[in-house]
Amino acid sequence: MTKPRVGPWWRRYEWDAIAGIVAAAIALTLHLLHVVQPDILLTITVVLVAIILLRQLRHEEREERVDGATGRTEQLIVKLHEALKSPDVVLVGPRHLRTASEAFARQARGDMVWFNVCLMMFRPQELFDCLLRPAVENPLVTRIEFVLDEGERTNWRDHVVPKLAGCRGHDKVLEPRWCDLKESVSFVLADREADGQAEAQLSFWGEPFMARTTGRDVPRYIFHVQAHSELVPRLVELERSYRIAR
Repeated sequence: MTKPRVGPWWRRYEWDAIAGIVAAAIALTLHLLHVVQPDILLTITVVLVAIILLRQLRHEEREERVDGATGRTEQLIVKLHEALKSPDVVLVGPRHLRTASEAFARQARGDMVWFNVCLMMFRPQELFDCLLRPAVENPLVTRIEFVLDEGERTNWRDHVVPKLAGCRGHDKVLEPRWCDLKESVSFVLADREADGQAEAQLSFWGEPFMARTTGRDVPRYIFHVQAHSELVPRLVELERSYRIAR
């Protein structure tokens, strides 16, 4: 490890101040010895005052430069902080869709809401085990509620209820709230384990966000809505509006 460079030793001293002190000491000594007249001593005093004023002005100029540099540094730090701020929404593509969905379910806590999802995607056992089972068997999730369109009743009875029976904690899943849903959005809403703030996984019906495969709509892209996003309260309000209207 190299040592930091330092300047020559003689540059570390305030030579003008030292010269002024030496001159003052000599003048005072000569005056006490009655070698110099008082007016000469007065002249030396004026010179010393001038030196002090010049040093003060130089220090003030240096402080102004330091203050200016500090202000510019603070502005740069603020800009860097804004640039490093996590985005409100993160797009999750097909390659990471299952991993992100399973992680979301395993890290959830408290109440969990599934809004306007297509239950046909739970028909394959593999998808059910990846998307819904982790949430049902997560001990930190206390309640799971579905808000579904009336047209999903058959899918709920045939493709979800039988699979739920084989999950630990299936009793936390409430009977869905059946509504006449006209929304084009689909989302899963839950508090996150880290700090209890709500996050969401958001998708939209139709291309390119959902793909229709063998008669069912399967999410292709989802948006992970972060807890600090202003979109989270809007999703909560949307779900609540259907709860009140029931």
